Amino acid sequence: MNIDTAPDDTGRRLGRPREFEIEEALDKAIVVFSERGYHAASISELKEAIGLTAGSLYKAFRDKKAIFLAAFDRYKQVRNALLEQELVQGASGRDKVFRMLRFYAEASHGESGRRGCLVVGTATELAVYDAEAAERVGRSMARSEALFADLIREGQADGSIPESIDPATTARLLFSVTQGLRVLGKTGSDRDPTLSVVTAAMRFLA
Repeated sequence: MNIDTAPDDTGRRLGRPREFEIEEALDKAIVVFSERGYHAASISELKEAIGLTAGSLYKAFRDKKAIFLAAFDRYKQVRNALLEQELVQGASGRDKVFRMLRFYAEASHGESGRRGCLVVGTATELAVYDAEAAERVGRSMARSEALFADLIREGQADGSIPESIDPATTARLLFSVTQGLRVLGKTGSDRDPTLSVVTAAMRFLA
């Protein structure tokens, strides 16, 4: 085979990262942006963390903002998949609400808590003046709030949650609790007090 016409070899010669390399790079970029924030994270820090050469980095992403937006999308893809794996184990709508609250709480203490949530960080740092960031944050938050509401309705249908509970209002309250936990996690919250908030929040479904 003529090496000049082989797509894989051509991609390597040009320094274009393969898909798995891009995913690994974005996972590392997520850590930098979550810990440092968008503005404080420098290109040099990102290059060092990602492990790609400058040439490969700029063949994959045109600039720092492109890296950030791709990292945000990757963050949501991974987190949504993990949450779905947790919820599928729920025995009832109420149990699924509990599992969703616990999912957020477990990410809100220790190392992951101090690292922070990329969605919350983006909401406070970029969403006010950057339309692309605002759209992603809005879509992410709306999805989470809607999921809480759907799980509450599922619980009402299976009898595990009282019919008197207002799904929309309670979903917003529970979502607000989870976002507050992510903010508190940046201060180094411990596991037990963080998880105790889940127990307290479940009382709203009584």
